[in-house]
Amino acid sequence: MRMGHWRRVVLFTLIVLLPKTAACAEKPLWELGAGLAFMQMPDYRGSDQNRLYVLPYPYFIYRGDVLKVDRERISGRLFKTDRLVLDFSFFGQAPVKSSDNDARRGMRDLDPTFEAGPSLNITLLDDRQADYKLNLTLPIRAGFSTDFYSLRHEGWIFSPRLVFEKNDFIPGTGVNLGISLGPIFADSVYNGYYYSVDPIYATDSRPAYSASGGYSGSALTLGMNKTYKQLVFNVFVSIDFLHGAVIEDSPLVKTRTSILSGFTISWIFRESATRVTTDR
Repeated sequence: MRMGHWRRVVLFTLIVLLPKTAACAEKPLWELGAGLAFMQMPDYRGSDQNRLYVLPYPYFIYRGDVLKVDRERISGRLFKTDRLVLDFSFFGQAPVKSSDNDARRGMRDLDPTFEAGPSLNITLLDDRQADYKLNLTLPIRAGFSTDFYSLRHEGWIFSPRLVFEKNDFIPGTGVNLGISLGPIFADSVYNGYYYSVDPIYATDSRPAYSASGGYSGSALTLGMNKTYKQLVFNVFVSIDFLHGAVIEDSPLVKTRTSILSGFTISWIFRESATRVTTDR
């Protein structure tokens, strides 16, 4: 697999994890730049082996009425009221070469995957004076794997979460805080792609296992960002908890707590003269 293939998948993950700025103000319709990301990622949720990625990436923000691209997501806005937003979003996972992972050695490689589907976002609290916001996000996505020659459906995932955003978290510093927390539910096809062990791959230390659907753990993500002139700094950490998950007993689950962390620096070198009012 060429280097560029998995880089694109990792960037999908990066887009989802980076915190966004919640301020309501006039901003450029679009911003263009470039950045550098440093990410420490587990091979998959429940893996005790991690990889360090150092990746350059394009930085692009577009604040249109329908299509929006920001540091949290790429979304097509389908419906919007003061409290409800229905949009379409994406997420991605990097591939795993089984020969580099002790738990999966001898098994087939995990191709890069991506998820796509609608998300209903409900505003629970919106205090513009204190500059914070609390949302309930309800995304349901179809999962797909690809070797870049074919595409395979890999089940469904539902990951409701509470998302709290606070602007100028440390007063006077311009540091913004984002926190999200919620459970993850997946069907047996989705869980089977990552956690099932077919009898042909069973060994004395890795028994055959058939993953079931249901509660698949929970995730907590914290991030902070700050803009300084033409530079945007982001730091984030995401923690997956598999305690009590239906896939907890899979022989491929080697830890019940997985941590993904990273730091990015983005440089904005062009922006639109057209200004728009953001909706936080």
